[in-house]
Amino acid sequence: MTVRTIGVEEEFLLVDPDSGLPRAVAHLALAANPDSALAGELLREQLETATRPCSTLEELGGELRRARAEGGEAAGAAGAALAALGTSPLPVDPTLSPKPRYREMRRRFGLTAAEELTCGCHVHVAVDSEDEGVGALDRIRPWLAPLLALTANSPFWQGLDSGYASYRSQVWSRWPSAGPYAPFGSSAGYHGAVGAMLDSDTVLDRGMVYYDARLSAEHPTVEIRVGDVCLDVDDAVLLAALARGLVETAVREWRAGTPADPVRLELLRLAAWRAGRSGVDGGLLDPCTWRPVPAREVLDRLVRHVTPVLEEAGDLLRVQELVSGVFHRGTGARAQRTAGDPRAAVSLAVRRTRA
Repeated sequence: MTVRTIGVEEEFLLVDPDSGLPRAVAHLALAANPDSALAGELLREQLETATRPCSTLEELGGELRRARAEGGEAAGAAGAALAALGTSPLPVDPTLSPKPRYREMRRRFGLTAAEELTCGCHVHVAVDSEDEGVGALDRIRPWLAPLLALTANSPFWQGLDSGYASYRSQVWSRWPSAGPYAPFGSSAGYHGAVGAMLDSDTVLDRGMVYYDARLSAEHPTVEIRVGDVCLDVDDAVLLAALARGLVETAVREWRAGTPADPVRLELLRLAAWRAGRSGVDGGLLDPCTWRPVPAREVLDRLVRHVTPVLEEAGDLLRVQELVSGVFHRGTGARAQRTAGDPRAAVSLAVRRTRA
């Protein structure tokens, strides 16, 4: 078996080291490190990092730590700290980045764009062709909500407890092009769907195709975009390992002619809502029955689903350890709430991101 390479993009908040409030200094952080792979986002309170393509989970963990350290140094040069938070626990009036594209997004989408201070984690899994990639996209759909539950790290919004483990997923779902998707059938079907979205003159461009997973416009990869940015590197490694396992398993099913699960979008939306509501601390919809069961049962079923691939890659024991770790200590959402209040949650996130 040739192991597929994986890469991870993480979005972070830039916060004041003392008050914990978000700071609109991404342009200063980028200017301090112009030769890096760091990037800005829609809002100036955000900074994005990216790893190189990796073959092993150990290599990926090192890359994630390197990228976080690089982002932390750039943030420090701008008088801020880097925080792995899916949303800002403290109240904020975000600042739009000045690119013409972002100004048009603000004009067209109003408060949806103005309030979109959320940070996600995107996993890129290499594929050999677009047809292979679409074959994977069609077959991983039932398993994306459990990935959201594992990464839930955004319980607070504007200084209040939202009642959700991932309120980022709720905010993100306001974009008209975001969320679950129907099966495409082929690369032609995928591009036909994207073309129809563009022809509607609703989204600006292909970069606004915000499916929970999509073909990357820049790399020969499937890009799985459903997760919150993870508080800890280990959780990002787990997300990437399961994403790679799902893509490889799905490609094998596609090659064998196994049809994709025809589950309806309505059920996928319900599954995503439940995952964002409770993370791993409540019930999730079982992708095999679409009935609610404890989250641990769903995640164990997910691991079993990709076990042959994980075994061949040498990842199975590590993935099992990481899943057990999440259920032992909880997600980032539980850690934030346990910190005591929104300001303490920011301080916790700064420390954990730096570590």
